Amino acid sequence: MQNIYSLLFLLVSPFFGYGQKADSLHNASLVIDTHNDVLISSIMEGKDITKNVPGGHTDIPRLFKGGVNGQFFSVWCGPEYGKGKAFAYANRQIDSLMSIIHHNPDEMMLATSKADILKAAGQHKIAAFIGVEGGHMIEDNLTYVDSLYKRGVRYLTLTWNNSTKWATSASDENNPKLKLKHEGLSEFGKELVHHMNELGMMVDLSHVGRQTFFDAIEASSKPIIVSHSNAYTIAPVSRNLKDDQIRAVAKNGGVICVNFYSAFLDENFNKKRDQLFFSTVPENQQKGVKGDNRFYKLSAGAKEQLRPPLSKVIDNIDYIVNLIGVDYVGIGGDFDGVESTAKGLDDVSSYPAITKALIERGYNEKDIQKILGANVLRVLEAQ
Repeated sequence: MQNIYSLLFLLVSPFFGYGQKADSLHNASLVIDTHNDVLISSIMEGKDITKNVPGGHTDIPRLFKGGVNGQFFSVWCGPEYGKGKAFAYANRQIDSLMSIIHHNPDEMMLATSKADILKAAGQHKIAAFIGVEGGHMIEDNLTYVDSLYKRGVRYLTLTWNNSTKWATSASDENNPKLKLKHEGLSEFGKELVHHMNELGMMVDLSHVGRQTFFDAIEASSKPIIVSHSNAYTIAPVSRNLKDDQIRAVAKNGGVICVNFYSAFLDENFNKKRDQLFFSTVPENQQKGVKGDNRFYKLSAGAKEQLRPPLSKVIDNIDYIVNLIGVDYVGIGGDFDGVESTAKGLDDVSSYPAITKALIERGYNEKDIQKILGANVLRVLEAQ
Protein backbone atom coordinates (compact mmCIF):
# COMPACT_ATOMS: atom_id res chain seq x y z
CA MET A 1 0.00 0.00 0.00
CA GLN A 2 2.78 2.41 0.87
CA ASN A 3 4.46 1.86 -2.53
CA ILE A 4 1.17 2.67 -4.25
CA TYR A 5 0.86 5.87 -2.20
CA SER A 6 4.44 6.81 -3.05
CA LEU A 7 3.90 6.28 -6.78
CA LEU A 8 0.70 8.34 -6.70
CA PHE A 9 2.49 11.15 -4.93
CA LEU A 10 5.36 11.21 -7.42
CA LEU A 11 2.90 11.35 -10.31
CA VAL A 12 0.79 14.20 -9.01
CA SER A 13 3.22 16.30 -6.94
CA PRO A 14 4.58 18.39 -9.85
CA PHE A 15 1.10 19.84 -10.29
CA PHE A 16 0.79 20.96 -6.67
CA GLY A 17 1.99 24.10 -5.00
CA TYR A 18 4.46 23.94 -2.12
CA GLY A 19 1.92 23.63 0.70
CA GLN A 20 -0.16 21.16 -1.28
CA LYS A 21 2.96 19.09 -1.91
CA ALA A 22 3.65 18.80 1.82
CA ASP A 23 0.03 17.89 2.57
CA SER A 24 -0.05 15.36 -0.24
CA LEU A 25 3.15 13.66 0.89
CA HIS A 26 2.04 13.58 4.50
CA ASN A 27 -1.30 12.01 3.59
CA ALA A 28 0.44 9.47 1.33
CA SER A 29 2.79 8.36 4.13
CA LEU A 30 2.37 5.95 6.99
CA VAL A 31 2.86 8.17 10.05
CA ILE A 32 3.85 6.29 13.19
CA ASP A 33 4.63 7.87 16.57
CA THR A 34 6.34 5.58 19.06
CA HIS A 35 5.56 7.31 22.34
CA ASN A 36 2.46 9.02 23.71
CA ASP A 37 1.40 9.24 27.38
CA VAL A 38 -2.30 10.01 26.96
CA LEU A 39 -3.20 6.80 28.80
CA ILE A 40 -1.82 8.04 32.10
CA SER A 41 -2.44 11.76 31.55
CA SER A 42 -6.03 11.64 30.32
CA ILE A 43 -7.62 8.23 29.93
CA MET A 44 -6.86 7.02 33.47
CA GLU A 45 -8.17 10.39 34.67
CA GLY A 46 -11.53 9.59 33.12
CA LYS A 47 -11.25 12.06 30.24
CA ASP A 48 -13.01 11.23 26.99
CA ILE A 49 -10.46 11.17 24.14
CA THR A 50 -13.18 10.66 21.53
CA LYS A 51 -13.67 14.42 21.88
CA ASN A 52 -11.26 17.32 22.21
CA VAL A 53 -9.43 17.09 25.55
CA PRO A 54 -8.87 20.62 26.90
CA GLY A 55 -5.31 21.11 28.07
CA GLY A 56 -4.16 17.81 26.62
CA HIS A 57 -2.12 16.98 23.55
CA THR A 58 -4.04 13.93 22.36
CA ASP A 59 -7.50 12.83 21.35
CA ILE A 60 -8.95 10.85 18.45
CA PRO A 61 -10.11 13.86 16.36
CA ARG A 62 -6.66 15.44 16.54
CA LEU A 63 -4.90 12.15 15.73
CA PHE A 64 -6.91 12.05 12.50
CA LYS A 65 -6.19 15.72 11.82
CA GLY A 66 -2.47 15.02 12.24
CA GLY A 67 -2.60 12.14 9.79
CA VAL A 68 -1.39 9.66 12.41
CA ASN A 69 -1.77 6.08 11.17
CA GLY A 70 -0.06 4.29 14.04
CA GLN A 71 0.25 5.45 17.64
CA PHE A 72 2.14 3.61 20.37
CA PHE A 73 0.23 4.25 23.59
CA SER A 74 2.57 4.22 26.58
CA VAL A 75 1.66 2.20 29.68
CA TRP A 76 3.43 3.88 32.61
CA CYS A 77 3.56 4.12 36.36
CA GLY A 78 6.11 5.52 38.77
CA PRO A 79 8.43 3.54 41.06
CA GLU A 80 5.99 3.90 43.95
CA TYR A 81 4.08 1.07 42.29
CA GLY A 82 6.10 -1.85 43.61
CA LYS A 83 5.64 -5.60 43.47
CA GLY A 84 2.02 -6.60 43.56
CA LYS A 85 0.94 -3.21 42.18
CA ALA A 86 2.88 -2.28 39.02
CA PHE A 87 1.85 -5.20 36.79
CA ALA A 88 -1.78 -4.91 37.89
CA TYR A 89 -1.80 -1.19 37.13
CA ALA A 90 -0.26 -1.84 33.72
CA ASN A 91 -3.13 -4.17 32.95
CA ARG A 92 -5.69 -1.63 34.15
CA GLN A 93 -4.27 0.85 31.64
CA ILE A 94 -4.40 -1.73 28.85
CA ASP A 95 -7.99 -2.49 29.84
CA SER A 96 -8.84 1.20 29.49
CA LEU A 97 -7.28 1.41 26.03
CA MET A 98 -9.07 -1.77 24.95
CA SER A 99 -12.36 -0.27 26.10
CA ILE A 100 -11.80 2.81 23.94
CA ILE A 101 -10.95 0.64 20.94
CA HIS A 102 -14.00 -1.54 21.57
CA HIS A 103 -16.36 1.44 21.76
CA ASN A 104 -14.86 3.20 18.72
CA PRO A 105 -14.44 0.40 16.14
CA ASP A 106 -14.81 2.77 13.20
CA GLU A 107 -11.92 4.96 14.37
CA MET A 108 -9.41 2.62 16.04
CA MET A 109 -8.14 -0.95 16.08
CA LEU A 110 -5.53 -2.77 18.14
CA ALA A 111 -2.35 -3.27 16.12
CA THR A 112 0.55 -5.63 16.77
CA SER A 113 2.17 -5.98 13.35
CA LYS A 114 2.90 -4.40 9.97
CA ALA A 115 -0.15 -6.17 8.52
CA ASP A 116 -2.34 -4.54 11.16
CA ILE A 117 -1.25 -0.99 10.43
CA LEU A 118 -1.67 -1.54 6.68
CA LYS A 119 -5.15 -2.88 7.36
CA ALA A 120 -5.95 0.08 9.63
CA ALA A 121 -4.71 2.57 7.04
CA GLY A 122 -6.81 0.90 4.35
CA GLN A 123 -9.89 1.24 6.56
CA HIS A 124 -9.05 4.83 7.60
CA LYS A 125 -8.55 3.82 11.23
CA ILE A 126 -5.86 4.60 13.78
CA ALA A 127 -3.67 1.60 14.55
CA ALA A 128 -3.29 1.51 18.34
CA PHE A 129 -0.01 -0.09 19.40
CA ILE A 130 1.03 -0.59 23.03
CA GLY A 131 4.40 -0.01 24.69
CA VAL A 132 5.20 -0.47 28.39
CA GLU A 133 7.47 2.27 29.76
CA GLY A 134 9.45 0.93 32.71
CA GLY A 135 10.84 -2.51 33.43
CA HIS A 136 9.65 -2.35 37.03
CA MET A 137 6.17 -3.07 35.68
CA ILE A 138 7.09 -6.70 34.93
CA GLU A 139 8.01 -7.18 38.62
CA ASP A 140 11.09 -9.32 37.76
CA ASN A 141 8.82 -11.99 36.27
CA LEU A 142 9.21 -13.30 32.70
CA THR A 143 5.72 -14.78 32.73
CA TYR A 144 4.40 -11.24 33.11
CA VAL A 145 6.27 -10.34 29.92
CA ASP A 146 4.50 -13.22 28.17
CA SER A 147 1.16 -11.96 29.46
CA LEU A 148 1.80 -8.41 28.28
CA TYR A 149 2.85 -9.66 24.86
CA LYS A 150 -0.37 -11.67 24.54
CA ARG A 151 -2.33 -8.53 25.37
CA GLY A 152 -0.67 -6.72 22.48
CA VAL A 153 2.38 -5.02 24.02
CA ARG A 154 5.07 -4.66 21.36
CA TYR A 155 7.83 -2.88 23.23
CA LEU A 156 9.14 -2.71 26.77
CA THR A 157 11.30 0.22 27.89
CA LEU A 158 13.84 -1.54 30.11
CA THR A 159 13.83 1.25 32.69
CA TRP A 160 12.07 4.49 33.33
CA ASN A 161 14.00 7.05 35.40
CA ASN A 162 14.16 4.51 38.22
CA SER A 163 16.51 1.53 38.02
CA THR A 164 15.43 -2.05 38.57
CA LYS A 165 17.39 -4.85 40.22
CA TRP A 166 18.52 -5.91 36.76
CA ALA A 167 18.98 -2.65 34.81
CA THR A 168 20.23 0.84 35.66
CA SER A 169 18.59 3.99 34.33
CA ALA A 170 20.18 7.06 32.80
CA SER A 171 18.91 9.12 35.72
CA ASP A 172 20.56 6.89 38.30
CA GLU A 173 23.80 6.29 36.40
CA ASN A 174 24.24 10.08 36.17
CA ASN A 175 23.40 10.79 39.81
CA PRO A 176 26.69 11.25 41.74
CA LYS A 177 24.83 10.94 45.05
CA LEU A 178 23.82 7.36 44.34
CA LYS A 179 26.14 4.46 45.00
CA LEU A 180 24.86 1.81 42.61
CA LYS A 181 25.57 -1.83 43.38
CA HIS A 182 25.99 -2.42 39.66
CA GLU A 183 25.64 -0.60 36.35
CA GLY A 184 24.11 -2.11 33.25
CA LEU A 185 22.22 -5.35 32.83
CA SER A 186 22.42 -8.22 35.27
CA GLU A 187 22.18 -11.81 34.07
CA PHE A 188 18.41 -11.62 34.51
CA GLY A 189 18.38 -8.45 32.42
CA LYS A 190 20.20 -10.22 29.61
CA GLU A 191 17.84 -13.16 29.92
CA LEU A 192 14.91 -10.75 29.61
CA VAL A 193 16.34 -9.26 26.40
CA HIS A 194 16.77 -12.77 24.94
CA HIS A 195 13.21 -13.63 25.97
CA MET A 196 11.82 -10.49 24.33
CA ASN A 197 13.74 -11.37 21.15
CA GLU A 198 12.11 -14.80 21.16
CA LEU A 199 8.63 -13.36 21.70
CA GLY A 200 8.98 -10.65 19.08
CA MET A 201 8.75 -7.75 21.54
CA MET A 202 10.94 -4.76 20.76
CA VAL A 203 13.59 -3.76 23.31
CA ASP A 204 13.25 -0.01 23.99
CA LEU A 205 16.37 1.79 25.21
CA SER A 206 15.04 5.26 25.96
CA HIS A 207 15.62 6.16 29.64
CA VAL A 208 18.26 3.47 30.20
CA GLY A 209 21.76 4.20 31.46
CA ARG A 210 24.75 4.15 29.16
CA GLN A 211 26.00 0.79 30.45
CA THR A 212 22.53 -0.73 30.24
CA PHE A 213 22.26 0.60 26.68
CA PHE A 214 25.42 -1.14 25.48
CA ASP A 215 24.71 -4.33 27.43
CA ALA A 216 21.26 -4.55 25.84
CA ILE A 217 22.58 -3.83 22.34
CA GLU A 218 25.12 -6.62 22.77
CA ALA A 219 22.52 -9.03 24.18
CA SER A 220 19.87 -8.41 21.52
CA SER A 221 19.76 -10.47 18.36
CA LYS A 222 17.01 -8.23 16.97
CA PRO A 223 16.90 -4.52 16.07
CA ILE A 224 16.11 -2.32 19.09
CA ILE A 225 14.08 0.86 19.34
CA VAL A 226 14.83 4.11 21.14
CA SER A 227 11.27 5.34 21.43
CA HIS A 228 11.71 8.98 22.51
CA SER A 229 15.26 10.35 22.74
CA ASN A 230 17.46 12.92 21.00
CA ALA A 231 21.13 13.60 20.21
CA TYR A 232 23.39 14.46 23.14
CA THR A 233 25.67 16.61 20.97
CA ILE A 234 22.77 19.00 20.29
CA ALA A 235 21.36 18.96 23.84
CA PRO A 236 23.76 17.41 26.39
CA VAL A 237 21.28 15.95 28.87
CA SER A 238 21.47 12.45 30.28
CA ARG A 239 18.38 11.21 28.43
CA ASN A 240 19.90 11.90 25.01
CA LEU A 241 22.24 9.63 23.05
CA LYS A 242 25.94 10.22 22.52
CA ASP A 243 27.51 9.57 19.14
CA ASP A 244 28.79 6.09 19.96
CA GLN A 245 25.30 5.10 21.10
CA ILE A 246 23.78 6.47 17.89
CA ARG A 247 26.29 4.51 15.83
CA ALA A 248 25.53 1.37 17.86
CA VAL A 249 21.84 1.67 16.96
CA ALA A 250 22.71 1.76 13.26
CA LYS A 251 25.00 -1.26 13.61
CA ASN A 252 22.16 -3.08 15.37
CA GLY A 253 19.68 -2.08 12.65
CA GLY A 254 17.41 -0.26 15.09
CA VAL A 255 15.70 3.11 15.05
CA ILE A 256 15.97 6.30 17.13
CA CYS A 257 12.69 8.20 17.45
CA VAL A 258 13.15 11.91 18.02
CA ASN A 259 11.47 13.54 21.03
CA PHE A 260 9.63 16.90 20.96
CA TYR A 261 10.23 17.73 24.66
CA SER A 262 11.67 21.21 25.17
CA ALA A 263 14.16 20.07 27.83
CA PHE A 264 15.60 17.41 25.49
CA LEU A 265 15.89 19.95 22.66
CA ASP A 266 17.41 22.78 24.71
CA GLU A 267 19.78 21.85 27.55
CA ASN A 268 19.15 25.27 29.16
CA PHE A 269 15.37 24.85 29.30
CA ASN A 270 15.21 24.03 33.02
CA LYS A 271 17.63 26.82 33.91
CA LYS A 272 15.63 29.38 31.94
CA ARG A 273 12.39 28.04 33.43
CA ASP A 274 13.72 28.56 36.96
CA GLN A 275 14.95 32.04 36.14
CA LEU A 276 11.53 33.01 34.86
CA PHE A 277 9.85 31.36 37.83
CA PHE A 278 11.82 33.31 40.40
CA SER A 279 11.66 36.59 38.47
CA THR A 280 7.97 36.58 37.50
CA VAL A 281 6.05 34.45 40.01
CA PRO A 282 5.08 36.25 43.24
CA GLU A 283 7.31 35.24 46.14
CA ASN A 284 4.39 34.02 48.21
CA GLN A 285 3.61 31.47 45.46
CA GLN A 286 7.14 30.12 45.15
CA LYS A 287 7.48 28.21 48.40
CA GLY A 288 7.66 24.44 48.00
CA VAL A 289 7.30 24.53 44.20
CA LYS A 290 10.03 22.46 42.59
CA GLY A 291 11.08 21.01 39.25
CA ASP A 292 8.49 20.68 36.50
CA ASN A 293 5.80 22.25 38.70
CA ARG A 294 7.57 25.60 38.35
CA PHE A 295 6.65 25.59 34.66
CA TYR A 296 2.93 25.39 35.43
CA LYS A 297 3.15 28.50 37.63
CA LEU A 298 4.41 30.61 34.74
CA SER A 299 2.25 32.90 32.63
CA ALA A 300 1.19 31.78 29.16
CA GLY A 301 3.62 34.26 27.64
CA ALA A 302 6.53 32.97 29.72
CA LYS A 303 5.71 29.38 28.78
CA GLU A 304 5.69 30.28 25.10
CA GLN A 305 8.97 32.13 25.49
CA LEU A 306 10.63 28.96 26.78
CA ARG A 307 9.66 26.75 23.84
CA PRO A 308 12.48 26.00 21.39
CA PRO A 309 11.74 26.31 17.67
CA LEU A 310 10.55 23.35 15.60
CA SER A 311 13.87 23.60 13.78
CA LYS A 312 15.51 22.03 16.85
CA VAL A 313 13.56 18.83 16.19
CA ILE A 314 14.71 18.83 12.58
CA ASP A 315 18.27 19.56 13.74
CA ASN A 316 18.18 16.32 15.72
CA ILE A 317 16.90 14.40 12.72
CA ASP A 318 19.60 15.99 10.56
CA TYR A 319 22.30 15.15 13.07
CA ILE A 320 21.36 11.49 13.28
CA VAL A 321 20.93 11.20 9.51
CA ASN A 322 24.32 12.80 8.88
CA LEU A 323 25.96 10.49 11.41
CA ILE A 324 24.41 7.12 10.52
CA GLY A 325 21.99 7.55 7.60
CA VAL A 326 18.29 8.11 7.09
CA ASP A 327 17.28 4.47 7.72
CA TYR A 328 17.55 4.77 11.51
CA VAL A 329 15.39 7.78 12.42
CA GLY A 330 11.75 7.97 13.46
CA ILE A 331 9.38 10.08 15.56
CA GLY A 332 8.47 9.64 19.24
CA GLY A 333 6.91 12.93 20.24
CA ASP A 334 6.24 12.25 23.95
CA PHE A 335 2.95 14.12 23.75
CA ASP A 336 1.01 14.21 27.03
CA GLY A 337 4.14 13.10 28.86
CA VAL A 338 5.83 16.50 28.93
CA GLU A 339 4.91 20.01 29.99
CA SER A 340 6.43 21.80 27.00
CA THR A 341 7.06 20.95 23.36
CA ALA A 342 8.78 22.70 20.46
CA LYS A 343 6.93 25.60 18.86
CA GLY A 344 4.67 24.48 16.05
CA LEU A 345 4.24 21.05 17.64
CA ASP A 346 1.35 21.90 19.92
CA ASP A 347 -0.41 18.53 19.89
CA VAL A 348 -0.93 15.40 17.78
CA SER A 349 -2.58 17.42 15.01
CA SER A 350 0.82 19.02 14.32
CA TYR A 351 2.66 16.20 12.52
CA PRO A 352 2.19 17.77 9.06
CA ALA A 353 4.55 20.52 10.27
CA ILE A 354 7.31 17.90 10.48
CA THR A 355 6.75 16.88 6.86
CA LYS A 356 6.77 20.50 5.72
CA ALA A 357 9.97 21.22 7.66
CA LEU A 358 11.71 18.13 6.23
CA ILE A 359 10.83 19.25 2.69
CA GLU A 360 12.27 22.67 3.51
CA ARG A 361 15.51 20.98 4.64
CA GLY A 362 15.78 19.25 1.29
CA TYR A 363 14.74 15.70 2.17
CA ASN A 364 13.25 13.72 -0.71
CA GLU A 365 9.89 11.98 -0.57
CA LYS A 366 11.26 8.49 0.04
CA ASP A 367 13.45 9.59 2.94
CA ILE A 368 10.64 11.60 4.53
CA GLN A 369 8.41 8.54 4.43
CA LYS A 370 11.15 6.55 6.15
CA ILE A 371 11.37 9.12 8.94
CA LEU A 372 7.60 9.44 9.34
CA GLY A 373 7.05 5.73 9.87
CA ALA A 374 8.67 3.28 7.46
CA ASN A 375 11.81 2.89 9.58
CA VAL A 376 9.78 2.00 12.67
CA LEU A 377 7.73 -0.42 10.58
CA ARG A 378 10.93 -2.11 9.42
CA VAL A 379 12.10 -2.65 13.01
CA LEU A 380 8.68 -3.94 14.07
CA GLU A 381 8.65 -6.37 11.18
CA ALA A 382 12.17 -7.59 12.02
CA GLN A 383 11.19 -8.89 15.48
